[in-house]
Amino acid sequence: MAILPEVKKHYGRLKFFINGEWIESKSNNCFENTNPATGDVIAEVPVATEAEVEAAINSAWNAFKKWSNIPFRDRADYINRLRAKFDEHHEELSRILSQDHGRGIDDARGTIDRCIENIESASGAMYSLYKGEHVEQLATGIDCYLMWEPVGVFLILTPGNIPMHAWSSFVPYALACGCPVIVAPSWQCPVASEAMFKIADEVGFPPGVLNLLHVGTNFELNSRIISDSRVAGVGFIGSTAVGRELFELCGRLGKRSSINGNGKNHIVVAPDGNLDAAANYLLRGCFGMTGQRCLGSDNVAVIGNIYDDLKDKFLQAAKAMKVGFGLDETSEMGPLTTLSNKKKVENFIEKGLNEGAKLILDGRELKVKGYENGYFLGPSIFEGVSPSMEIAKEESFGPVSNLIRADSLEQVIEWINTNTEFGHSACLITESGKNARKFIRECNVGNVGINAGIPQPYAFFPLGSKRQSFFGVAKSRMDSVRMFLDQKTVTLRWV
Repeated sequence: MAILPEVKKHYGRLKFFINGEWIESKSNNCFENTNPATGDVIAEVPVATEAEVEAAINSAWNAFKKWSNIPFRDRADYINRLRAKFDEHHEELSRILSQDHGRGIDDARGTIDRCIENIESASGAMYSLYKGEHVEQLATGIDCYLMWEPVGVFLILTPGNIPMHAWSSFVPYALACGCPVIVAPSWQCPVASEAMFKIADEVGFPPGVLNLLHVGTNFELNSRIISDSRVAGVGFIGSTAVGRELFELCGRLGKRSSINGNGKNHIVVAPDGNLDAAANYLLRGCFGMTGQRCLGSDNVAVIGNIYDDLKDKFLQAAKAMKVGFGLDETSEMGPLTTLSNKKKVENFIEKGLNEGAKLILDGRELKVKGYENGYFLGPSIFEGVSPSMEIAKEESFGPVSNLIRADSLEQVIEWINTNTEFGHSACLITESGKNARKFIRECNVGNVGINAGIPQPYAFFPLGSKRQSFFGVAKSRMDSVRMFLDQKTVTLRWV
């Protein structure tokens, strides 16, 4: 296996996509985007001006009247062509994602697969929901039916950790439902976001249906868009802190929202679990995508006397992981997405040491030859972690694992339900159907895995987060159609 070539070394000054055209921004406020494996600048990114924000809103609003009224089968054809374009450009999108985000090429290819699944799911939603419901002769001479109608323009805010997957978790569904979008991606992965829009542009959507702006860290621009009366709501994946602010804003304004925030996820290994398989699940669950996965875990609760055996297997497997450039097909883990993210994880590790946890594998010592300026950290493993420690309550969002000794499954379920405010995911490694059923029924989280390290649901299931991991009227993916569509009932009397 060789190091794959980058699609481009440098993507120049990025443009906005407004009203079906690629626009050179007039902004003098720009920031640089880097390749996290090398630290090299790969793009300059302008921050939208007020006039450009207004142009995007106006474009989407004008498009709504037309897009929501085109024949059903014509809109379905656009969505199916979008799926075909993602498939056609699969490898190109994968390499751009790896270069911009840092994840390994296998993870990147898997991401494009997930995007295609979301587009397929959006197409399927059209054929199921748009049929509505109908009751004939409800009473003498009276018929009644239910229809679904597009709500309006939506702002979609995508995060730096899953820029493409988050896009596909909202945008295809909005378009399928007849709702134009304005996408404002995270400052961390703007090249990946532009790449998706270029692919979508090949489909030939009507002007204004898709709009792209970059706002950098000027988050007031997002509030400005949401506050506009022509915008119906927002789809967001990011931090709980920002999500709460958006949810409060939407509440005051009467806007619809799907707000997906942080988690503090757990993988639990029961005494009857397969330890070899468990070690592999832990590698993927704790260190996959360099720990920057929404459904990744950093708390590993080990029940009973298997602790030492599991620790040894996990430690040896983690030490053997190859960390390197994502486009090196032999790499198993890439860099953190930004230098600031790397520093946050280093601070998390320092906090754990100050709290008295023992670092049995220190990823801060890693050096990747030829990539000395990259934002790399190797896998780090703590032991001696207690549930009362802050590192057991806060999300590391990096390649860090906390080994926690547990006495019983009941004890671990209590930790999952009460030790943090989040309710994103939890996994159990077991051979016991009784224990698996107990875990599924009693864990107050939205995504449960049994004999899995990442409880990733297929696209036609929602991402079922709970508690402070989610706010809003509908979850992402298939469930988001409940945000993009509204119900209307019709009662007819002809007799």
